[in-house]
Amino acid sequence: NLWLDAGVMPSHVGFESAIGLQNWTLTRSILADNSPYFETGAKVSYTSEDKRWYASALILNGWQRIQRADGNTTPNFGHQLTYQPSPQLTLNSSSLIGNDQSDRDRKMRYFHNFYAQYQFDERWGLIAGFDIGAQQKVRGSDSYDIWLSPVLIGRYRYSDTVSIAARAEYYQDTNGVIVETNAPNGFRTQSYSANIDYQFFKNINLRAELRKFYSKDKIFTHDDGLNKDSLIFTTAMIFTF
Repeated sequence: NLWLDAGVMPSHVGFESAIGLQNWTLTRSILADNSPYFETGAKVSYTSEDKRWYASALILNGWQRIQRADGNTTPNFGHQLTYQPSPQLTLNSSSLIGNDQSDRDRKMRYFHNFYAQYQFDERWGLIAGFDIGAQQKVRGSDSYDIWLSPVLIGRYRYSDTVSIAARAEYYQDTNGVIVETNAPNGFRTQSYSANIDYQFFKNINLRAELRKFYSKDKIFTHDDGLNKDSLIFTTAMIFTF
C-alpha cells in the first residue's frame, strides 16, 4: 500500500484528466486549463487497507514544469488527500506550494483544489469543485494576489450508449497571476456548457458540446473586434485501443 514514484507524472490536482474521454465534458473546465496537467518530481503515497483513504506528499520542480525555472533553486511541495466513505462519494483535497520564478524574483504561491464527486445512481452524477490560489505581489510581501474558481458539473446516462452533461463555472483572476488579459478587471469570466456523447462501438465515441463564455471586459476575439462573450461549438470523434 506504500508507493514511491519519480519522474514526469499526471497532476495530483483536480478531477479532470489530460485524456479527454475520462472527463464528463468534451472541453476542460477553466480551472483545469489553468492548473497543472502534469508535474515532475517525486511522491510517496499510501492507500489504506479498506481503500477509503489515499494520501500522498510530493516534491516537484514547479507549476507544470519538466525542470525548474531558470535561476530557481527551490522545489515546490504538494499534498493530496482523498476519502471515499462509500463507492458513490469521493472527497479530495490537493495543494501546491512554492516559488515558480527565479530566486531573484521569488514570489511564493499557495494553491489549493477541493472537489466532491457523487454518483446518485447508475444514471445521475454530480461533481463540485473549487480552486483558490494566492501569490505574493512582490518578493517578501505580506500582500497577495488572489484567484479563485468554482465549477459544477452534472451528468445523466440515458443509456449504455448515450449520456449528456451540463456545466456552470466561474473564474476570477483580477490581477492576472494565471490568466493575463491586460483588461481593467483582469480575467473575470463565467461559462456554461452542455454536451452529448454517443458511443458507436465499444472503442468509438462521438462527442459534441456547446459552450458560452461571458466576461467582465471585452477579451474575446471576433471578426468585428473584441466582445464580452463568446459561443463555441466543439465536436470530437474519439478512438480508444
